[in-house]
Amino acid sequence: MQLPSSATVAAAVLSVVLLICATEAHNITNILASHTQFSTFNRYLTTTHLAAEINRRQTITVCVVDNAGMSDLLSKHLSIYTIKNVLSFHVLLDYFDAKKLHQITNGTALAATMFQATGSATGSSGFVNITDLKGGKVGLSPADYNAPPPAKFVKSIVDIPYNISVIQISTILPSDEAEAPTPGPSQMNLTFLMSAQGCKVFAETLLASPAEKTFEDNVDGGLTIFCPGDDAMKKFLPKFKNLTAEGKQSLLEYHGIPIYQSISNLKSNNGDMNTLATDGAKKYAVVIQNDGEDVTIKTKLVTAKITGTLVDKLPLAIYSLDKVLLPKELFKAAPTPAPAPAPEAHAESPKHSKSPPAPASPADSPADSPADGPNSDADDLTDSGAVKYNAGASLAAVFSSWFAFNLLM
Repeated sequence: MQLPSSATVAAAVLSVVLLICATEAHNITNILASHTQFSTFNRYLTTTHLAAEINRRQTITVCVVDNAGMSDLLSKHLSIYTIKNVLSFHVLLDYFDAKKLHQITNGTALAATMFQATGSATGSSGFVNITDLKGGKVGLSPADYNAPPPAKFVKSIVDIPYNISVIQISTILPSDEAEAPTPGPSQMNLTFLMSAQGCKVFAETLLASPAEKTFEDNVDGGLTIFCPGDDAMKKFLPKFKNLTAEGKQSLLEYHGIPIYQSISNLKSNNGDMNTLATDGAKKYAVVIQNDGEDVTIKTKLVTAKITGTLVDKLPLAIYSLDKVLLPKELFKAAPTPAPAPAPEAHAESPKHSKSPPAPASPADSPADSPADGPNSDADDLTDSGAVKYNAGASLAAVFSSWFAFNLLM
């Protein structure tokens, strides 16, 4: 039996590696960019941050309307938050291309929408009914709509089976629930939201600090708050009281990120993030990491876990933590333990040997004591998340070189 050549093996292995490394998903903004008749719809997908949520979804259908259809919607002068609800009602959580639309079992199908997934819809108001009509037409209507379907399937724009389907429909789907007034962020009482859901101590501490205004000023543009639970905050208060006024403000602002991060965002976008306390050379950054469904917020000194979602609705997200975040700019890192002394050449007899000193208790550790000043950034490289290594890309590069070499042999 003739063994395959090394070039053949290299090509096969390279194909597998490249397949594993290929992680690029669909991008609804790019899909619609070349279709100018949907430019308004596309622009509002970006403005409402709905595009990012669509891009993270698998098996999805986006029902777009042309610029004239969007003009009808915009003439109602809805808030941007309500427009997001309306557009999310046009995103079906299933795959429907032209073929599937015309082959619906029993002539009708009920599809859940992204609006239903937000939890804002009540009953069946977040579902869309798809009906295969006479004459090769397909109608779409809200599930609770007691009249002929108001929207019709026009044509397919893009199909990527069975990932994303973008279809044009004739008009905006009517929905009283989706078009209901949605309170803007300026109408939300941040400290009340936190106090009512297990973060009362943090909220009261924030109320007594200039940091509260920093949080309030950032809500409209997007804000994510990591709120330590009451038990964690009560335990930390003695150390908090030892900080300077500036240090107290920085620590509170360290628990905010000046952009909206949904929980699905946090689960998919790991890495460094600036906080409200970041100021030039004062990095005050945190590291977001996820392990399956768990999301952790890491500093040089502590790793806190998200334990609950208090609010997750554009442009505000508030999550509870099991620990207070400690920035290295305010607290000293624990010193590296000195190596144990080497044993003496001639050990003493047991009756003359000295007992080893008792180890320091955790209470004696300076790991979370206030620092005299900002620490050097030299220890940044010691953090496991600070040095990033793309194994997939490296494997692809190695096998590409091997493949090219074998072809030349």
